[in-house]
Amino acid sequence: MRTIARIIGLLALLGALLLPQPGFAVTPDEILKDPALEARARVLSQELRCMVCQNQSIDDSDAPLAKDLRMLVRERLVQGDSDRQVLDYLVSRYGSFVLLRPPLEMSTLLLWALPPLALLGGIVTLLAMARRRKTVVLETSTLSADEQRRMRKLTE
Repeated sequence: MRTIARIIGLLALLGALLLPQPGFAVTPDEILKDPALEARARVLSQELRCMVCQNQSIDDSDAPLAKDLRMLVRERLVQGDSDRQVLDYLVSRYGSFVLLRPPLEMSTLLLWALPPLALLGGIVTLLAMARRRKTVVLETSTLSADEQRRMRKLTE
């Protein structure tokens, strides 16, 4: 009995260790002394995509490129750039892809249009499948006299 309890305890511990843990990507050496600038840097970092991780902000990413981008954001803020100027600078260097929420432009139209179109396509496909299934069920629901006789014989 103790062996089973130990195994369960070890499995629970292993499960807890394998659960996703919050990452602390911003290291103490990156943090600005001015709390207002640091707060702005954190907000901006959450709006910028890590070019390595791609679906993670640079604020959450441990990638070396994300750290470089966080440092660049902080440098620009210390130099006196506004939030807009920092974002514009990074977009001019890396393109709209660096933004986690890119603006609606001709170059990003497919990016914005594809998810709703895919959802609509899925709904249309499900409706078509449901209609087809209903038609098939209706067609096969009437049995001939011979089939009904065989069915009764099989079920008795």
